[in-house]
Amino acid sequence: MTRIPTKPEILDWITANPTLTSKRDISKAFGIKGAARIDLKRLLKELEAEGHLEKRKKTYSDPDRLPPVSVLLVTAPDNNGDLFAKPMEWQGTGVEPVVLLITRASDPALGEGDRILARLTQVKADDHHYEGRLIRRIGTNPKRILGVYRARSEGGRILPIDKGGDKEWIVGAGATGGAKDGELVEAELAGPKGRMGLPLARIVDRLGDPSAPKAVSLIAIHQHAIPDAFPDDVVAEADAHSPKELGNRVDLRDMPLVTIDPSDARDHDDACFAQADDNPDNKGGHIVWVAIADVAAYVTPGSALDREARNRGNSTYFPDRVVPMLPDRLSGDLCSLHEGVPRACIAVKMTLDAQGQKIAHEFVRGLMRSPASLHYEEVQAAIDGSPNERTEPLLEPVLQPLYAAYAALVEARHLRQPLELNLPERQIVLGDDGAVQSVNFKDRLDAHKLIEEFMVLANVAAAETLIAKKSPLLFRVHEEPSQDKLNALRETVMAAGLTLAKGQVLQTAHLNRLLAQAANTDDEELINITTLRSMTQAYYSPQNFGHFGLALRSYAHFTSPIRRYADLIVHRALVTAHGWGDDGLSPADIDNLEKTGTHISDTERRSMVAERDTTDRYLAAYLSERVGEEFTGRINGIAKFGMFVKLDESGADGLVPIRSLGNEFFHFDRDAGTLMGADTGITYQIGQTVTAKLTEAAPVTGGVALELLTVEGAEVPRGNRMSPAGRSPRRKATNHKRKSDKIKRKVKRTRP
Repeated sequence: MTRIPTKPEILDWITANPTLTSKRDISKAFGIKGAARIDLKRLLKELEAEGHLEKRKKTYSDPDRLPPVSVLLVTAPDNNGDLFAKPMEWQGTGVEPVVLLITRASDPALGEGDRILARLTQVKADDHHYEGRLIRRIGTNPKRILGVYRARSEGGRILPIDKGGDKEWIVGAGATGGAKDGELVEAELAGPKGRMGLPLARIVDRLGDPSAPKAVSLIAIHQHAIPDAFPDDVVAEADAHSPKELGNRVDLRDMPLVTIDPSDARDHDDACFAQADDNPDNKGGHIVWVAIADVAAYVTPGSALDREARNRGNSTYFPDRVVPMLPDRLSGDLCSLHEGVPRACIAVKMTLDAQGQKIAHEFVRGLMRSPASLHYEEVQAAIDGSPNERTEPLLEPVLQPLYAAYAALVEARHLRQPLELNLPERQIVLGDDGAVQSVNFKDRLDAHKLIEEFMVLANVAAAETLIAKKSPLLFRVHEEPSQDKLNALRETVMAAGLTLAKGQVLQTAHLNRLLAQAANTDDEELINITTLRSMTQAYYSPQNFGHFGLALRSYAHFTSPIRRYADLIVHRALVTAHGWGDDGLSPADIDNLEKTGTHISDTERRSMVAERDTTDRYLAAYLSERVGEEFTGRINGIAKFGMFVKLDESGADGLVPIRSLGNEFFHFDRDAGTLMGADTGITYQIGQTVTAKLTEAAPVTGGVALELLTVEGAEVPRGNRMSPAGRSPRRKATNHKRKSDKIKRKVKRTRP
């Protein structure tokens, strides 16, 4: 006779195996077969009725789970001196979980009654259920600075590196955190002013050598004046918020809206679900849901949170940290769609036909609860036949329908012909010490493309809805390339022996045909980079000029309101247009749309430059121990003072100074994008493959210098002399122009 497990045994199994919770999984775990499954079903229903379990579609789960970022109340230490805390927002019906606080030397002293924001990790222990690490104490927001520590006989001082931060901070003997003289440190205000009216500080983080990798992103933050400390009133306002209840929202908690993000994602602001459309009039069609965190419910017009979010414009992402647009109470907790907890959202239901064309859509303001926070690699592995314990129960009911809808969208994408650039993205992997462990190129999985297509579709739906309702909004605008940039692109294309049609209105389909010609040739990377450089920069505007790169008439950013202020404006417009509440667009929002669009376009560019500078510094630090080694690469830029080479291994850009090319005069042809030696006649141009020796890598500046060894497999010639005085370079330049023209004529004759 089959043994039926007890209720405690079932609950223990579900707690230990949160992704194997269907009736089938539980039956398999306890060896239950045949008629005994009826008894199991009865037990599960009893547990559900008693509040121990809740049924989500065909699976059961324990509702008594805390989100990974939570507000806690510190309790009294136990007899061993360990510090514990309990959750302030407990929604479960079981035993309230206990959190053991893991403190660091730099953490402020915590006592009974303190409210803190903490990051939690679920553990299996006898006396506690989670371990928590302090993010900060609620209600406190001490000012922080970045500076160089100078040791004294007792304690020391900090010399700020902030622009305009010329006032030193005093560090007491017991507040140095073990910092050494000359180290870059982060410190916080620790008390009233000390000697000579200087503020007292406590060091909270040692960053080591100011030129070391761990300091790179912080230096970029301060150099580019990116706001990284929230004002007190902003933090207090964020801390005062609590999770939104159902109220008038649409209840989406039983819909398996999963989040799919990078494995190191810092927030989860979008979730999706798909299923086949059962409407007989839409045979082969799909229903796609995209749910986005309802940030507008927390960040209301004119509030302190709103002013600071607009000021920042967007979050800025670095390899080792993020400077968020919103305080961590929102970005990491209430506005993050964590697994297993209710979260407010704005969702769009989109109906696709069998060919992936959107034929209908509608928006709702809802309350959702994601059954799983997944990452791209495990989702792709599951679809490819290797599911893990998290994805296996979701494979058939959730993941496969997502990919079926994506396949239809791919078909629609081919018809639309957005720009199909092939430029692999670099990924810098850091160790615990902040040093670069490796530099890889990210894989482009179908899982990545699936989420991108769903987000594009949702953004289009938002723009179309607001246009139809005649609502003000901020569009994401990407205008077509200028004629000058197109002419420069055609020069490069002709030199490579390829074609780009003239005399017609440029469409992305024309550029895609060019990119297809270059695919799998030596010029593929060159043509992709040059095509990218010919594009205009996208920006935000209340006027709709379309999105050239995506081949869309109307496009608005809706899917990332945690990290982009433009999306928050679109959310507010949707709230107003649908009459969902009084937290929609304000008159001030509408009056300042033009200024807001300009401002956040500028902050976006600021972040891009800071992120690029940081990447350059990390790469320089990574290469600094390999000076003298030889690398392969490709010329990707020509200037009067030399050329730039992108190294194949790391993607780092290095400068080859013109003085290192030999003792001869080099003629620079801006139009042709070439350097030609006056004596040797050698011509350097974009796209040539090279071998180069690394001569310098400066982590502080991010500069990388190279010496050219070979070009297209041939040794680089060295001119014997500089062009002598009195010898006119004009003749050589004229010869160079004739050679350039000859190349162009030759290319023209060989066109198909």
